Amino acid sequence: MPKLIFATNNAGKVREFKKFLDPLGIDVVTLAELQNVPPIIENGTTFLENATIKAETIAKAFNLPVVAEDSGLTISALNDEPGVLSARYAADHDDAANNAKVLAKMIDVPDDQRQAAFHTVIVALKPTGEKLVTTGQVDGLIMRDLKGENGFGYDPLFFYPPYNKRTAEMTTEEKNEISHRGQALRAFMAQFDAWWN
Repeated sequence: MPKLIFATNNAGKVREFKKFLDPLGIDVVTLAELQNVPPIIENGTTFLENATIKAETIAKAFNLPVVAEDSGLTISALNDEPGVLSARYAADHDDAANNAKVLAKMIDVPDDQRQAAFHTVIVALKPTGEKLVTTGQVDGLIMRDLKGENGFGYDPLFFYPPYNKRTAEMTTEEKNEISHRGQALRAFMAQFDAWWN
């Protein structure tokens, strides 16, 4: 069975990804399942740069095809912060601290200037250099409080006008329909065969 490395330790992302690739008979391996994983220095200034750094580092180390992704939130009124620092904006992978920092920085931002977007960039790379890049984006607004029990990260703050609810209030099905990661994954799968073969 052909192997493909998904350069993440995030179990939720892995589950989502395997759903697409399992039927194709491709063995998806995560970083947690590998020995001697080199450090990945995510020092890029864009989601594309960071996803590329992950893919290149792991493809070089294991000489296997790699898929990497980077995602996050940009807020117009904060000069596109938190951006590539989304997961560690206030504290590393501390959703409560990160949300509190956004709320504090936006306390004086008027309602009509609270535009934001979730972004995902997927980079697939073969050791031979063939690369596939896909993206996804969902636009919304940052609210003044937290609401909703579903999702993670900035979902309780992020309001999606077409559904009149926050991403933390959506069902998994609703979120998959509109999500930035879902968009990027569907685009990736549409081009996967051409890249893989």
